[in-house]
Amino acid sequence: MFSFKQFLTEEKNTHIEHLEDDIINYGAIGGRNAVNFLKSVRDMLVGNSSGKVNVSVKWDGAPAVICGTNPENGKFFVGTKSVFNVTPKVNYTNSDIKKNHEGNLAAKLIVALKELKKLNIRGVVQGDLLFTPGEIKKATIRGVSHIAFTPNTITYAVPSDSDLASKILRAKIGLIFHTTYTGGTLQTMKANFGVNISQFGNVPSVFYSDASYRDVSGNVLFTKAESDRFDAILRMAEGSLLKSTKLLNLFATQTSDLSLAFRLKTFFNTYVREGETLANTKAIVAKFEKYYSDVIDDIINSKKTRATKDKYAQIRDKGISDLKKYAVEIYFAVATYLSLITAKSMLVNKLDKVGQIGTFFQTDDGYQVTSPEGYVAVDRVGKAVKLVDRLTFSRRNFTAAKNWK
Repeated sequence: MFSFKQFLTEEKNTHIEHLEDDIINYGAIGGRNAVNFLKSVRDMLVGNSSGKVNVSVKWDGAPAVICGTNPENGKFFVGTKSVFNVTPKVNYTNSDIKKNHEGNLAAKLIVALKELKKLNIRGVVQGDLLFTPGEIKKATIRGVSHIAFTPNTITYAVPSDSDLASKILRAKIGLIFHTTYTGGTLQTMKANFGVNISQFGNVPSVFYSDASYRDVSGNVLFTKAESDRFDAILRMAEGSLLKSTKLLNLFATQTSDLSLAFRLKTFFNTYVREGETLANTKAIVAKFEKYYSDVIDDIINSKKTRATKDKYAQIRDKGISDLKKYAVEIYFAVATYLSLITAKSMLVNKLDKVGQIGTFFQTDDGYQVTSPEGYVAVDRVGKAVKLVDRLTFSRRNFTAAKNWK
């Protein structure tokens, strides 16, 4: 089991980037950080970890629940991430919940307020909601009776005759806690990855755990052949990174939503949504060039005045000019991105070997086995990245209906 003695520190735990996106967000430095993350997780999987990275499981729970003792008044509260709004929605009573929220979300928070208060939580923590009353169902999977719940996209299932199933069935609410907040006020709190759940009370009506990745040693270790292949892929990533440094550093300075950096990141997300395979570097570069031009052409066509059309035409021409100027660098930037994804996928496939609760997608033909949502890796200085198979989980999550909204 990995403890969280090193923490991720952010203003608020609202979004963690995919590992490969670091080359777009932070340039060459982000690329080197991504490689170092992958190396550290590899070290863990060959049994040679020096504690540089901690790994936690990303549970597909929803919504995020913030709860605990408000340091400003000593009162217990529950809420969503809106507790950190400029005009916060902090709920101390059922009346507060009904005023601040509605529908299914309000119903879930009313259960959370009643049950989580029993844990005697000191401080403020965040967890992903797994279930509330009425959301646990019976399911037959491969001929075996299970209990199951689907908080978001993934269905979690446990054999009905197991001790874990009995524990879940006794509970009125289930959560996975993953973030601790510290600070004198809600507005100034900092997010630290990890929760010390040993401080919580033993309450049968609350099923809870932390997100730490367990049982990694002895079960999912890399073989020498796997480690050698992984290292070869990382060397390819490092080589491509060197050849794209100039362009990646330009990316790190671009903030406009029409910049090459922003559009490249959006382009990759579009690939994920459409289920495209990220494989052929040359073909992807060509598609990106057309995508970039088409996006701005659509904007130009939507404008009415010649001056506005000319303004966006200049932006398009500058972007296309930069694509030609950095033709070699853009090729190797994409190659770096793809190599990082390949190496990451090797790690995710190994990490998936251990699972305490079965994970499935529910289809018209029954339950299809799937992997967990993914993992979060946190280094010793608090930097965190997502390790997620984007072409399976993320694509489905883009289009999944959120029944808690």
